[in-house]
Parts: sequence; structure tokens; C-alpha cells
Amino acid sequence: MRILGIETSCDETAVAVWDDRKGLLSNVVASQVEHSEFGGVVPELASRAHLRKIVPILRRSLSEAGVSPKELDGIAVTYGPGLIGSIMVGLSMAKALALGLELPLVGVHHIEAHIFSSLLQDPGIPLPLMTLVASGGHTELVFVEEWGCYRVLGRTRDDAAGEAFDKVAKMLGLGYPGGPEIERTALRGDPEAVDFPRPLPSGWDFSFSGLKTAV
Repeated sequence: MRILGIETSCDETAVAVWDDRKGLLSNVVASQVEHSEFGGVVPELASRAHLRKIVPILRRSLSEAGVSPKELDGIAVTYGPGLIGSIMVGLSMAKALALGLELPLVGVHHIEAHIFSSLLQDPGIPLPLMTLVASGGHTELVFVEEWGCYRVLGRTRDDAAGEAFDKVAKMLGLGYPGGPEIERTALRGDPEAVDFPRPLPSGWDFSFSGLKTAV
């Protein structure tokens, strides 16, 4: 079975082809440099960039996989959470393909996809387990009782980890996205120079506003 996956929940246009026997056949991702001057994602710019890139990225992913549209068995697409304008671009493409090719269409929850991605490397991960989801817009600690059955133990009370990186990088005059820029700069620094606060050490939730204030 070959599945085409489409992801446009934020500022990256991604299309992949998965074969249940051969594994990942292609994974093409286009990042958006349009947001660098703003120090964060601008939703309107993101959705317009997806409109420009979705067709070329789709064609490239199919080409790298060596698969024609008629050889696909199904389509999966992110339906949320994320930026609504960006999500609609991916959804519209997926619906059009599914309708034109008469293929089943499956909506995928963005956060659940983060959790399931661990199975690509190790399909035999034992359950139950606890997982940390840390992305640009979400930071959650999730208890997985079984696949499809989750309990959120903790989440951020303010910014997500990725947002905090971007905002701190902007304050420091670094580039976007902030995570890689801060990491590269930190490798040249002294980890003992500044004693940053550890937010909410006694609970399950996260908070990054205090770290931003400390910076």
C-alpha cells in the first residue's frame, strides 16, 4: 500500500510517499524564508507561500518516490491544529486528489502525527508510554495508554517552546527560525554564565514567559 501524505499546518509545505513494505519513499519539505524579517510566522504570508509551493512539491515528491498518482492507494492530510489558512491549502489539494483519483482520504491530527512519527524508527515501541511533543506551536506531555487513546498530563501555560525560541532570537537580533540560531550561538558560549530560572519545577505544565523575561 502506498500512501501520499500532505502537511501544511504552519510554515512548511511537506509531501511524502509511504510504502508499507519499503518504508519512506520520499519526503520533500519546502521551508518559508518569507518570515525571517518578521522574527515569526505571518499567517497570511504562510498560506500564500503554500499556494505557490504545493503543486511543485507534490510533483517532486512523486518523482523522487518513482510513483505515479494512479499507483497511490490513499491520501492522508493534516486537518489541524495549526494556521487555518495554511491548513486549507493542504486540505484542498488532498480533497481534489482523492476525488479525482477516487482514493480514500484520511484526516490526521497534527499532534497525533508527532507522536506516531516515533514508530517510523521503532515500530515495536511498547505501551503504555509517555511522550513529549515540542514544536513551534505546541508543547505537551502526553500519556499514551494505547494507540489512539491519549491523556494530556501537562501543556504550556503561555508560549510553546518553538515560539519562545523565535521570540528570544528576535530580541537578541538573531535570525529565524530561532531554535537553530540560538543553538549555534550557545555552542560558542559559557553554559555557566547565566543562571536561568526553571519554570514550574513541581508540576507537569510548562511556562516559557519567565525565561523570556530573564533573557
